[in-house]
Amino acid sequence: MKKIEAIIKPFKLDDVREALSDVGITGMTVSEVKGFGRQKGHTELYRGAEYMVDFLPKVKLDIVLGDDDVERAIEVIVKTAQTGKIGDGKIFVTDVERVVRIRTAEEDEDAI
Repeated sequence: MKKIEAIIKPFKLDDVREALSDVGITGMTVSEVKGFGRQKGHTELYRGAEYMVDFLPKVKLDIVLGDDDVERAIEVIVKTAQTGKIGDGKIFVTDVERVVRIRTAEEDEDAI
């Protein structure tokens, strides 16, 4: 099993969720996060004062799935979330040792 953490632009969330659902991937956790990479921050003007916005709003998707579904999920996320501009985000893939569904005590692939 693998865990995909995808950091994407907030306005792409609905499109990515729908595209993943279309290929049979429905379970995910979504968090509003802030951060920056090469995009760094930007300057904004508020009531005549200029200030630096260092951390930009993003959305993080956490998806745990079987090894067979990982490449398909990555392809869908990249295709759907990509704008071609800086700040599109990143995808991290890590191993998951164990999953337990609390309600039924099912484990691993059965718990996903």
